[in-house]
Amino acid sequence: MRALLVALILVPAAATASGGYVRLPAGEIKSVIRYEDQKGPQAVAAFEMMKQPVTNAEFLAFVQGHPEWQRGRVPPVFAERNHYLSHWAGPLQPGAKALATQPVTQVSWFAASAFCEAQGARLPTWAEWEYSSAADTTRRDARADPQWRESILGWYARPASTPMSPVGKSPANVYGVQDLHGLIWEWTKDYAAMLVSGDSRTQSDPDLRRFCGAGALSMDDRENYAVMMRVAMLSSLDAVNSTSSLGFRCARDAH
Repeated sequence: MRALLVALILVPAAATASGGYVRLPAGEIKSVIRYEDQKGPQAVAAFEMMKQPVTNAEFLAFVQGHPEWQRGRVPPVFAERNHYLSHWAGPLQPGAKALATQPVTQVSWFAASAFCEAQGARLPTWAEWEYSSAADTTRRDARADPQWRESILGWYARPASTPMSPVGKSPANVYGVQDLHGLIWEWTKDYAAMLVSGDSRTQSDPDLRRFCGAGALSMDDRENYAVMMRVAMLSSLDAVNSTSSLGFRCARDAH
């Protein structure tokens, strides 16, 4: 099983995403999650992150080059058969419900990791994602601004039936990264480490297991509801899961 996992994830290099990467300088972040082994702000080394989330067009190019990740071919230990790319018209046809410039969703953590590995990258860590997402267009950390937080919360008030926008429509933050808020949820490399209690993964109701997994998390900033919701969402998932609002972008160590 381990050999199969390595074979599926360590795939040859693919084309670089069209949005490109931007470099984020080293810094620190006071995480909303209180880790027992982390006191005070967490240091974040310089890294590079995709400016935009991965699109359907980019993921299509990936599965064309790596057919083992096409819908219907991925073993169920790496992606749920009934959910993985289920909104695509076919294994190699995204169709009208998955437009080329929209972010790809319904992808498992394994598939997202494989895509990033294919271009010599990886999924961002939670610290990297939180560090980048704390910024607005002019400030590295805008989280103390109630007005900025309210603008992010507006996303949660939109009906689920609202059509998904293409990537790259939101203003870039101070680092040059777009769409960290208001478009999709995003996988992180260490998403499972956010879970403090294992109880949420043993619920008999799969809906409860998916969406109520972070009830035992300790949050240092309980006013930051938007990030708390994101942590709750991610920590409730298993790596094979996928949802209609969950996508990803890649990151890599700074060169």
